[in-house]
Amino acid sequence: MVGGFEVGAVPFNPDGWGPPDAATTVSSASTLPLNVPFAPFSRSDKLGRIADWTRNFNNPTRPKGTADAVFDFTNDDSFPASADDDSTFRLVDGKPPPRPKFGPRWRFQQQRQLPQRRDEEVEARKREAEKERARRDRLYNLNRSNANNNRREAAVFKSSVDIQPEWNMLDQIPFSTFSKLSFTVPEPEDLLLCGALEYYDRSYDRITPKNERRLERFKNRNFFKVTTTDDPVIRRLANEDKATVFATDTILSTLMCAPRSVYSWDIVIQRVGNKLFFDKRDGSQLDLLSVHETSQEPLPEAKDDINSAHSLSVEAAYINQNFSQQVLIRDGNKVNFDEPNPFANEGEEVASVAYRYRRWKLDDDMYLVARCEVQSVVELNKQRSFLTLNALNEFDPKYSGVEWRQKLETQRGAVLATELKNNANKLAKWTAQALLASADMMKLGYVSRVHPRDHFNHVILAVVGYKPRDFAGQINLNTANMWGIVKSIVDLCMKLNEGKYVLVKDPSKPQVRIYEVPADAFENDYVEEPLPEEEQAQPPTEGADGDATAATNDVEDKQTDAQA
Repeated sequence: MVGGFEVGAVPFNPDGWGPPDAATTVSSASTLPLNVPFAPFSRSDKLGRIADWTRNFNNPTRPKGTADAVFDFTNDDSFPASADDDSTFRLVDGKPPPRPKFGPRWRFQQQRQLPQRRDEEVEARKREAEKERARRDRLYNLNRSNANNNRREAAVFKSSVDIQPEWNMLDQIPFSTFSKLSFTVPEPEDLLLCGALEYYDRSYDRITPKNERRLERFKNRNFFKVTTTDDPVIRRLANEDKATVFATDTILSTLMCAPRSVYSWDIVIQRVGNKLFFDKRDGSQLDLLSVHETSQEPLPEAKDDINSAHSLSVEAAYINQNFSQQVLIRDGNKVNFDEPNPFANEGEEVASVAYRYRRWKLDDDMYLVARCEVQSVVELNKQRSFLTLNALNEFDPKYSGVEWRQKLETQRGAVLATELKNNANKLAKWTAQALLASADMMKLGYVSRVHPRDHFNHVILAVVGYKPRDFAGQINLNTANMWGIVKSIVDLCMKLNEGKYVLVKDPSKPQVRIYEVPADAFENDYVEEPLPEEEQAQPPTEGADGDATAATNDVEDKQTDAQA
């Protein structure tokens, strides 16, 4: 049993402060040990450690510091057993404290200090380094590509038309020359307005992903995709010498936005006398809408895949037509114009569309007439405003990387930026068509599949309106450059002899080529090697083109009889 701790007697000094003299305070009753050394110190001295278990005193040449010497009692006779204890005492761990493994010195000495790795670890490190290098290369190539050069090198695109051996190539124009062109045209004049428009339903502006609406189908309404020379109104205007150059807004927008295109397209050019007609072939790719054209992610190449370029183009055209009719107030109240729809038969139900035949002055003796389309009308402050209606479609979020249902409400700008990156050409063409028609507003709908593997059922997630000129500035679409491209191609074609030509976008290079073709090219009796049937671009809706062709032939017969 260990005894209690005795403090001992505390002497009293009656003569002053502090302890009394040593001679008078020593008593036999004191229990304090004798000859205990006193370590004097001043305030400037550093106090040493009472016990330091990390220091190694095995080195006899190590100089002892003052902090160690003050509390070193090994040579004091008052502690005779201390020497024996010190001779047998050994530290448990005599290693120095570990040094931090960072800094330039460690970085250079790391290779020789590391122990030998197993083969598996070495291979794993090599694989990780290879992945990191590939990722850096991919990011570098992505950042290095610009708006005119972001082509998917791995994908191989086919030409929109088979180049026949008897065709004579006259010229090829790289897109780099288009960027330097500029031409200013005065305000156009309206020659004629045809068709009828229904009013826009403003309730669709309040749609959000939480209260989405199912996309309806309008199989009874006919949509017409009539080319320039098959338009009876354009034929009439050409006979009246109203202009020198004739085209449609679809063809003009394709030319204006050619530098942004990646897929191949073609335009038929006919020089008749002193007049120039820009046409499209029957079943042309211009009747469809491209999807993911300017994206870096390649689409599946299988023709029967629902996410292939062709399947998505047909799906996008189908969505665009149905969307343009669903967002209208279908109560029979319409705005009728000078003439009815020139392509519809009497009593036939047609889609809400108005055709504005407009004329631009390209030169002192050169005018251009184009048929422009608007899809709806709205009353704002007792003023009538024309609208164009188009729909963007989401098919699989893993291709775009943006989930519309999650981002449309909180990050709508990010969704639009992604669409501008993946569909730059399509959005630019829609904006150009709205500018050509002088539409007051362009409505963009966000339409998504009900399920990524279901390409028949869709829902409307949101509808956003933009002013065409403001949106053109936002997507860096220069109006002067657009007209400069059209003017240069018109001037080039006016120097050609009378005949038929075709302007083809190269499927793999950013350039267009002009071919001289036989007069009966692309006609029904023209013998050529056609593309396989499964590779032909089909019309977007069932029976629409057949009705359009029939209606066009009827109107042409009436026009011929009237002229006779």
